[in-house]
This record gives sequence, structure tokens and C-alpha cells, in this order.
Amino acid sequence: MRRRGQQYYRREYFRRWRVDGAVAEALDAGMAGRHDAFMLSPVLFLPGLLCDATLWRSQIDGLADIIAPSIADLTLDSSVEDMAARALAAAPPVFSLVALSMGGYVAFEIMRQAPERVSRLALLATGAAADDEQRTAARRRGVESLKLGRFMGVTVRMLPQLIHPSRVESELGETVMAMAQRVGGEAFLRQQEAIANRPDSRPTLHDITVPVMVCVGDSDVLTPLPASREIHAGIAGSSLHIFKDCGHLPAMERPDEVNALLRAWLRVEMPR
Repeated sequence: MRRRGQQYYRREYFRRWRVDGAVAEALDAGMAGRHDAFMLSPVLFLPGLLCDATLWRSQIDGLADIIAPSIADLTLDSSVEDMAARALAAAPPVFSLVALSMGGYVAFEIMRQAPERVSRLALLATGAAADDEQRTAARRRGVESLKLGRFMGVTVRMLPQLIHPSRVESELGETVMAMAQRVGGEAFLRQQEAIANRPDSRPTLHDITVPVMVCVGDSDVLTPLPASREIHAGIAGSSLHIFKDCGHLPAMERPDEVNALLRAWLRVEMPR
């Protein structure tokens, strides 16, 4: 019954997002036709701002032999609390949690709402602090401008904020821009509202006791290294990995390295 529910959730996710068939095929490979599917590790992936399932395509494909993946839909709600509640409603009873950027804000909320359901946590390119007044004001100005104009998604000029400059003119740049267009303006407004009003998660970092891996690109300008160091310092026993020549999207920029780290992280022995 649980397996059928996860497959239904994935089909609905792809119908809504209109992502390419290869991503859906990679997801389904984790469960369909597998008699030993119950031995696969349930993993819930949380996308970032203006990201869809394509963000995790390489992980879903590269780890298909060991994980039963699902991807939360973070486009329908305008608060991290509601995003977390919706993700939990569709998730397995117990799961490993992998999150990037905005997904990390939701991951911290999941750890507050249902910590007993999360077996381990991987945080990529994210931070625990809330926006300061200056950043909140800038975010709200951008939202108001969008309401009066046309949604442009991620433009070529914005790409250096998301990926390493060496990859801006590559196929990856085109993929990132297409992904943002699929998410669209209405979802972007909801996500920005959620981000602007997210709580400060630093006071609850010490409550997280599952195995935690914190990762960040050395060239991430949106959530730079100090933000990850702060999370690492706040969660006892966590590990910190820094990707070389990598921007804000290591899952897409350094897929093989991310996959190797996740594979090792999934083998970490649970605390008793």
C-alpha cells in the first residue's frame, strides 16, 4: 500500500511539473519491477527555490540500486510550515532527508514537526539563519516588481549566482533556466513568501541527533561557506564537505561527488 502511494505521488508530481520523462523514469526505476524494493532505503528529496525534480536527476539515477526516492512538491504553499506538513503527509513513515537551499529551510521545519520520522539528514547549500531586515526588504521589493511585470525566471545574467562561472555557458546553464521556467511565477511568489517569513533555525540545531552531512560549494554566493560552517558547528557529530569549483547547485554541478557522499552517508550507523 505504501509503495503504491509513493508511485501515485510521483506521477502527480511529474504531471504538475511537466519534467522530462527521463527524470520520471529514473524515479520509477527505484521501485518498479523490484521484488527486493522493501530493502531500498526511503529517501525524501527537497528541492530549492525555482527547482523541480531535475535538480535531483543524477542522484535518483545514480543511487537507484540503494534508494526508494520521492521528491516533495514545494510549489503549492507560502510558508515553510505548510511545505513541511505537505511533504510529511506524502512521505514514508521513516525516511532519510536530502535538502538543498530552500529545501533546507523546510528540512529544519520537518525536524521540528516530526523528528522521529527522519533517520538521517543531508543539507546542501543552505543556511539556518532567517533573513535579516535588509534581505527581507530586498526580497519583498522583488516580489512586488514581479507582481507588476512578467516572470523572467533565471536569466543568463543571474546564472553566476547559481552555478560556478565556468559552467554558465554550458548545457547545465540551459537546464537551470528551463527548470526555473517550469516552476513559474506563481510558485516563485509563494516560495519567496515562505523564505521571507521562515523562522531562525539556529536555536534548534542542537536538538538534531541523527547523522547529519552538511555540504557547500566553495564558490556559493547565495549561501556561502560560513552559513554551512554555522550549521556544522551547531549540530553535534555532523560532517562538513566543501565542493571545489562549485556554486549553489552541487547536486547538478558535482553529481558524481554528491552521489558518492550520499552513498557513504546512507551507510552511517544510526545512533542508539
